[in-house]
Amino acid sequence: MAPRTHDTGQERQATRPLRPGPETGPGPAEGAENAENAKSAKSAESARSSGGTDSTREAAPSAARRVAAVRRFRDAGRRARGLVGCGLLLAVALSAGAVAVGSVRDGGGGVAVAAPAGADPALLAGGDLDAQVAGLQERLRSQPRDYGSWATLGLAYVEQARTQGDPSRYPQAERALRRSLELRPGNDAALAGRAALAAARHDFTGALADAERALARNPYSERALCSRIDALVELGRYAEAARAADLADARRPGIPVFTRYAYVRELRGDVTGARRVLEQALASATARGDVAYVAGQLGQLAWNQGDYRGALRHYARALAADDTYLPALEGRARARAALGDRAAAVRDLELVVSRAPLPGSLVALGELYEAGGEREKAGEQYDLVGAWAALARANGVDADLDTALAAADHGDAATALRAARAEWARRHTVHTADALAWALHVSGRDAEALPYARRATATGYRNASFLYHRGVIERATGHSAEGRAALTAALKLNPGFSPLGARAARTALEAGR
Repeated sequence: MAPRTHDTGQERQATRPLRPGPETGPGPAEGAENAENAKSAKSAESARSSGGTDSTREAAPSAARRVAAVRRFRDAGRRARGLVGCGLLLAVALSAGAVAVGSVRDGGGGVAVAAPAGADPALLAGGDLDAQVAGLQERLRSQPRDYGSWATLGLAYVEQARTQGDPSRYPQAERALRRSLELRPGNDAALAGRAALAAARHDFTGALADAERALARNPYSERALCSRIDALVELGRYAEAARAADLADARRPGIPVFTRYAYVRELRGDVTGARRVLEQALASATARGDVAYVAGQLGQLAWNQGDYRGALRHYARALAADDTYLPALEGRARARAALGDRAAAVRDLELVVSRAPLPGSLVALGELYEAGGEREKAGEQYDLVGAWAALARANGVDADLDTALAAADHGDAATALRAARAEWARRHTVHTADALAWALHVSGRDAEALPYARRATATGYRNASFLYHRGVIERATGHSAEGRAALTAALKLNPGFSPLGARAARTALEAGR
């Protein structure tokens, strides 16, 4: 079935960062969490400070430097929680669902994210998520057995963790959702919330199971329908994901479904179809958050195809709808960098990482610094990726893909390979195939890498980073013609896909003449 072009109006995707600070007071799910957050941060800091060395820079960062990275990461998270304004959408790296978690340079150097599910309607009534969270906390003080409010609060914590890059909210979300299920076993809102939480933690098998349970209770649950698509995509079950998108479109047509529908098409190489669906979704969008999200997705699609001017137009529309929407700021930075405006790109990315220090944006900023000869500043950004990964793991998030991709280019080859193998053992996607191929390459195991590099490009997904990786690996295994073809295709598709990768691709082609 072709995707419908109208929005149900029941769920919206724009959110504001949760900010349960002094002005709201601790809610019933807050009091016990503060100590646990401190404990998680401490254990993460310890884990990071005892981590491995960085083999790609002149000197390994000291333990003090790694500890400082963790502290900078936490400080940035606190600044993010202080942001005021509407519009941080559910599309920042740890999406509760449509996390097409990809290469650090995939789709612009970040963790690629498809269309995340809209937040619960109760969260977005009136457009002020902070106020809604405060209201939920107040209600649960007086009505502690309100299972629906517990489910909504749990989902709110997932939103906060995702949009701010603050994994310490995940344990709070887990407790709130568990409480909802204790009060009303099997309620679909909590099960759908639990699916979102599992996906945000990159447990896609668990997300699929919980989405199926929620749909058994309520076949029309939009969040569960969308989480089901997301999980199937992230498990590499693309044909099933396409069927799930058709089903979701039939039951709950609207922007959350349309954007997923588009991403499934893009993964299978149908860029024209993906663009058409997103344009239809944008035409139906009325809420500022919806406009920002869909316009941002169109910008991402244009950027992936090397249409930087077109990408900038879409990002401008997204930012006109919501000037705090970080994915559009990040996308604009990448487009500006590709067009040669490095200074403006750096300014944009510095703003992004000051608000949400997530792996994709940290690596992108680091690479811009490195391309400009600022290696020390670049190293600080790469260290923050490790800090994020440590904090993420301390709060139940599988960070292996992020670790593999960042470490392969900017860290320790052994760490990259270990993480990539662990991720491949869990799921077989084009993104995990690419990550494993590249980790094997930097470990000097190109013969093993080649089948994975070819698999990453086998679905028709148009990704310059994947083509670059394949080209390098083809050449390293003696397939000179195939390697040259892949490198040429990468630069033809998206000549500015990475300031470092694109330069390396051009150098390799020139050397092979």
